[in-house]
Amino acid sequence: MVMLAVVIKASSRGPFLFRQRRLGKNGKQFPVLKFRTMYTNTGDSSGALITRSGDCRVTRVGRWLRKWKLDELPQFVNVLTGDMSIVGHRPDMLKYMQTLNGRDRNILYFRPGITSPASLKFRNEEHELASVPPEELEQLYVSKLLPQKIGMDLDYAEHATFLTDCRILLQTAFSVLCSHRG
Repeated sequence: MVMLAVVIKASSRGPFLFRQRRLGKNGKQFPVLKFRTMYTNTGDSSGALITRSGDCRVTRVGRWLRKWKLDELPQFVNVLTGDMSIVGHRPDMLKYMQTLNGRDRNILYFRPGITSPASLKFRNEEHELASVPPEELEQLYVSKLLPQKIGMDLDYAEHATFLTDCRILLQTAFSVLCSHRG
């Protein structure tokens, strides 16, 4: 992780870590940590929170970090502080979590994690979103993608066991290591 921090600092201006407020267990907000993958102070006033393949705000090193999911490594600090677990739904911003209705709101009873069934299924979400017009990204995310992710992860969380966690960890490792072959 130290080597990645040095590469990030050497490749573009700004801090090597990115912090963003996310919603955790019982609706508690916490700063999620990631390696910075975007330029700082790009002058982009769009306020776009959802990224997609080809986003000009993502640095060259950032594209590589995202491809290999290495930008998520600092979240192990969030695990050590108790804000996250290794397996659990991905923490999201309050803005998006407030759109949840009915059963989906139960996801807030669970600690978010670094990987989950939805993380595996939507691993290439940025590529899939590349064809969506920028002005439609947020609406698509809130109305379609977020409910699908929450539904999958809620089904998992309600029936989680040590063995299902082990299976998700193995699938995650396999996905990261083997999806970039050849």
